Amino acid sequence: MARRDIEFDAEGTTLRGWFYPAEGASSTAPVIVMAHGLSAVKEMFLDKYAAAFSEAGLNALVFDNRNFGASDGEPRQEIDPVAQVRDYRHAITYALTLPEVDRNQVGVWGSSYSGGHVLTLGAFDSRVKAVVSQVPLVNGYENIRSLVRSDFIGGFRDMFDADREARFRGEAPGMVPAVSEDPLGPAAMPTPDSYTWFTETHEERAPAWRNEITLRSVEMLSEYSPDSVVERISPKPLLMLVAANDVLTPTELALATYEKAREPKKLVMLPGGHFDAYVKGFDASMIPARDWFLEHLTS
Repeated sequence: MARRDIEFDAEGTTLRGWFYPAEGASSTAPVIVMAHGLSAVKEMFLDKYAAAFSEAGLNALVFDNRNFGASDGEPRQEIDPVAQVRDYRHAITYALTLPEVDRNQVGVWGSSYSGGHVLTLGAFDSRVKAVVSQVPLVNGYENIRSLVRSDFIGGFRDMFDADREARFRGEAPGMVPAVSEDPLGPAAMPTPDSYTWFTETHEERAPAWRNEITLRSVEMLSEYSPDSVVERISPKPLLMLVAANDVLTPTELALATYEKAREPKKLVMLPGGHFDAYVKGFDASMIPARDWFLEHLTS
């Protein structure tokens, strides 16, 4: 069965995405709820993961984060991690209204920024029965410290304060590029592989993507730490997919978070860097995720 367009209410904001029915299902089937990472939109390979889950007999619900892509929300291009986690929960609530969905078998999948969101969801949402966290952002403060020169950080804080005062006066939010060709240029994701992947994927698959986010998004990123609640996921099964050479969400931070998690858990090391999971390493990341959900949601 082909995917269908969906939309649902998230406390007054309409979020939009796709629903992929489980292929071959004769009755209700589990559902995997999915959203993308920092500034990304659903066309940036989430369709491939959702289709693979559907082919394996799992329903998949994919949506654009608020303020991005096809979803409503203002200010545009603003990323509030707390609101994004809440929207995952709205998406789960919506999924449970669909006739194809087994209400007792909900999995969540996230990658990069949303890889952190699903850790938070696993810790707090009792409806979630299995978690897959791919190349996750686990601690925004430490992540930024690993990417931004220490002598630049004070300047960022001054920018955050000035932006807050400007917004109080009614001015438009300050903006910053999501990625930059210059590794030393201002950008939320200042790594060469970030620039390459986003620009190439934008041209090939996601014309709606915009290379900017609000400055406040970076401030909220610095205050977000899913690693602080990872112990609470247990006894829900957790799979973490960590790239061996991840310089955007550093490998060592993800591994330290995995060590904090309690059983049942599993670690799969992916070859390459952060973005390889979506393209040349797609099978290496998709197959363990698919099998994890099949093991823990259909048994």
